[in-house]
Amino acid sequence: MFLLLVSPITYAQGASVEGELDNPSYTLITEKLTSKVLSEERTVVVQLPKNYAENPDKKYPIIYRLDGVGTLVMLNAVLESLQSQRAAPEVIVVAIENTDRLRDLYPNVNKDPNGPVGYGGGGAKFLQFITSELMPMVESKYRVHDFRVIAGASAAGAFSLYAMQQEPELFNAALTYSAAVWWANGATAKTTVEFFKNSKKLDHYLYTAIGNEGAPMRPYYDGMISDIRKNKPQGLRWHNDVFRDVPHNLVTNAASFKAYYSLFYSEYMRPKDYNGDVSSIEKYYEALSQQRGERVEAAEWVIRELGYHFVTKQDFDEAIKLFKYGIARYPSAPDAYNGLAYGYEQSGQFEAALEQVDKALALASSDYDGYEVYTGRRERLLKKLGKR
Repeated sequence: MFLLLVSPITYAQGASVEGELDNPSYTLITEKLTSKVLSEERTVVVQLPKNYAENPDKKYPIIYRLDGVGTLVMLNAVLESLQSQRAAPEVIVVAIENTDRLRDLYPNVNKDPNGPVGYGGGGAKFLQFITSELMPMVESKYRVHDFRVIAGASAAGAFSLYAMQQEPELFNAALTYSAAVWWANGATAKTTVEFFKNSKKLDHYLYTAIGNEGAPMRPYYDGMISDIRKNKPQGLRWHNDVFRDVPHNLVTNAASFKAYYSLFYSEYMRPKDYNGDVSSIEKYYEALSQQRGERVEAAEWVIRELGYHFVTKQDFDEAIKLFKYGIARYPSAPDAYNGLAYGYEQSGQFEAALEQVDKALALASSDYDGYEVYTGRRERLLKKLGKR
């Protein structure tokens, strides 16, 4: 069970709020744009990271969240839980408020009698507004880098799929919750499948989720998912969830943690992300750095923890390979040698273990945190070797 803590929010620059909250964690800034593309005034709310002002040189990934500021409570709860474990970066969020939701979020006019006939068809203009008016304003005014996410539910989920297809160079990830792909006789489902069929390589992330939907939604959705499996482009990271007992309007709540947990690379590489080749560690941290807009290296202890994982699996060859890689990366770190000593000791190679723990001791002073662990291991190994 995850405990999600939601921080208070304060508003600024024209946003309406009763009073001011104590110890605010976020600042929300209301921006109003007179759109030439849409011929109307549009409102967005920009949420800045907690430490935005304290880090004037730092740039952030950006999430374009459809359906407005009301989506931020769940989003913040999820991201804060991940950030507490260094499993997600701080982000800038742009919450786009609606004016005519059905017009804007569906690229096709609906003729299916299962839904409101004659609505929709403004998706192309709305996407043009986002890419040619909203993005230039936001990304010139706020410190963002070029990792962009678009996210939405139901009609907004269908639009997120559409945006990823139309502007793959702009959106690195699309998060969709119960995307209403049935609209206009499954138009979005069909174009999504065609897009993946025609994309041999796609270095993107896609999240899809659905609840206990029935007809007309489910046949179109299930067909789309099946065809994505058959035509998944090389490089696409795709995570799909089915919440069988969750109704349509609660899928966002059920899915948000999984969506962001599988989207963002943790600073602490997990065993599931290691493929048996140490080069996968470097590739993982390259991808992590690209997401965060700054160089992040694998810490010595992270590599050592991967080694410990394989010791527990009794895969000593893999563990020792990782411990040696850690030493190559951090040749002055006593703990790296002690990790290798542990691997050798657990595999019964006591002489080799003693050699490595002696190297750890040579690098550590007597007040070093691990010094007593090293001396304890050395004494134990000497006894096992009959030298005490």
